[in-house]
Amino acid sequence: MRFLQIGMFGLLIFASATQMGQAQQQSIGSVGVQDATVAGALEVSGGRALLVGNTTVTARDKTAEVELKRGGVLRVCATTGLHVTAGSVVENTIPLMLAIDRGAIEVQMPATTRDVVTTPDLRFTMRGDGPLDLQLRVTRNGDTCVENRGAKAPLLNVADQFGEATYELKAGQHVLFEHGSLKEVVDHESSACGCPPEPTVSVADALLNANGTGAKTAAEQHPFPTAVSAGLTPATVPQSSAGDVHTQVTAALNSGEGGDTLAATKASAEATPGTPKISAAAATPPAPARSSSNPFRAVGRFFKKIFGGG
Repeated sequence: MRFLQIGMFGLLIFASATQMGQAQQQSIGSVGVQDATVAGALEVSGGRALLVGNTTVTARDKTAEVELKRGGVLRVCATTGLHVTAGSVVENTIPLMLAIDRGAIEVQMPATTRDVVTTPDLRFTMRGDGPLDLQLRVTRNGDTCVENRGAKAPLLNVADQFGEATYELKAGQHVLFEHGSLKEVVDHESSACGCPPEPTVSVADALLNANGTGAKTAAEQHPFPTAVSAGLTPATVPQSSAGDVHTQVTAALNSGEGGDTLAATKASAEATPGTPKISAAAATPPAPARSSSNPFRAVGRFFKKIFGGG
């Protein structure tokens, strides 16, 4: 019986500690449920998911914004999954560990030395407190684009996850770590590291697309001659419109005693609707009958005229 009482007492202590831990757990921030899917500890209120503990925020087809309770915002670019882990509260601030496998994020928040940002290859820590404006993009092959924006941004220490190499990223510096390696650094990267600009569609275009009148045909998407080679449109020669001036060339083949000669004459320009702009017509008139030098045929024709022969 005594062992049973001790066991029950232990269970009560464990349950109380669990409840205290849940009570001390504070909200990290919130994100709109229409913009992202959230996995992990969360609560839903007013169309927003409240991030309570370790969570993963995956943006849908556009950028999802996580409003931080500590101040600032995390922008999770389209289709990117951001893992957010909260640490123990220190001086009324919850330290954050932000991790992405691929994709892009933009971090704007008052950072502390306890905050950490990680990728599969690299680990970013703050050398001091300061306003962090960090843009980070990781491609499938590991290329990691980083921009530590702002003149007062904290110095970032970049460490290799699987080695001892380190790199200092200063305020305002924009670099690319090829294949996630600290030994292959493009020190003056020019491509943007954050979220790509979202396409804008006007109201008129949206209405046209909704009615189906704004859709392009296959021939428009693949203009001649690409459409012909792809079998999307028949291989027809473009025709001229009414009123277009075209030139007609006529070639005549004449036969004479000195041999065959080719005479080409160029007609004046004329307007003929619905015909190609340049046309060619080859005329070959029948050759004239040659005169006969046989005297008997001439005598025969003479007698036929006199006597009325047929």
